[in-house]
Amino acid sequence: MKRVTMETAAGFFVLIGIVCIGYLTIRFGKMEVMGDRTYELYGRFESVAGLKTGASIQLAGVQVGQVGKVGLDKAQQKALVTLRIQKGLLLTDDVIASIKTAGLIGDKYIKLTQGGSDEMLKPGDTITETESALDLEELISKYVFGKL
Repeated sequence: MKRVTMETAAGFFVLIGIVCIGYLTIRFGKMEVMGDRTYELYGRFESVAGLKTGASIQLAGVQVGQVGKVGLDKAQQKALVTLRIQKGLLLTDDVIASIKTAGLIGDKYIKLTQGGSDEMLKPGDTITETESALDLEELISKYVFGKL
């Protein structure tokens, strides 16, 4: 009888451990299980050199989203970036999306700068004002080869 009780208690603790590990994996992996807390916007850039999926999106220095996908708009021959923005954050239709670098050689992120318009972007809209990343290699090569 005692053996069955011990085995049941051990099984119960193993089950609790598995549930805790699953919860922490989802929580720290920033996965969404029940509902999505973001909405998508799109931006077309001339160049997104170094920008990766999962990169930070910041407004006033605060992270407000992540880059969902980086691809190519074949019709316009521009980079198409999917921005996943926190629900509840309203952006004006003249918001500016700029690709910046954290530090001198750090990771790329997108900086949002609000405009003065009264019109708000809706989920699925495209940000029209974008600024591409500064390509340091290109600037150095222009300087070295005298094209600056």
